[in-house]
This record gives sequence, C-alpha cells and structure tokens, in this order.
Amino acid sequence: MLIPRFLMRHQITVEPYLGNTSKGPKYGAPVTVRCFVDEQTRGVRTPDGEQVTSTSTAFADPGTQAPAFSRVTLPSGRVTKVIQTKDRDGGGLPVPNHVEIQLE
Repeated sequence: MLIPRFLMRHQITVEPYLGNTSKGPKYGAPVTVRCFVDEQTRGVRTPDGEQVTSTSTAFADPGTQAPAFSRVTLPSGRVTKVIQTKDRDGGGLPVPNHVEIQLE
C-alpha cells in the first residue's frame, strides 16, 4: 500500500550527494520527486547519533533515493539538505509504505 496519490501534492527536486571534491560538495543530476512536504520543526538524530533540528520532512514513495547531505529544493524555493532518510514499511498492516526524508 502506498500513500494515496491525491495526498502527494508537492514536488521537490533532489540533487544526490556524490561526495566532496577539492572545490566542495559534488551533486548528481537533479531528480523531481512527487511527495507530501510537512514543514514542521522537530528534533531528529543523524545517522551518527547527533541531535539536530529538522525544519521539514518529505514523505515519498518507497525506493526514493535521497542520500544524506543531498541538496533539496522545496516547493517554496527554499534550498536545504537531507539529514537522513528512513524506509517506513507497514509490515502488512493497512498503512502506507513510504520513505521519510528528514531535511535541515
């Protein structure tokens, strides 16, 4: 089960983080992702266990790729970065499977 299409009202642009170069971060080609964006501030933990503040969360279809540190442009035009992504699997329950993208 997926998030119903009528709830996927937003589009974000994800430029996947490829690593650092001598000139700074390197990003891949931009990809448009259909999703639902919740601009709510909350505390989250990074993959390293550090407590940080997330200002937005995007909920997208399973399989969506947005590696940590990727650059994301929100529908408002604000550019932010991915803190981490989490696969949310309903485990057979009647809840939608999705990817949660936590953003700075």
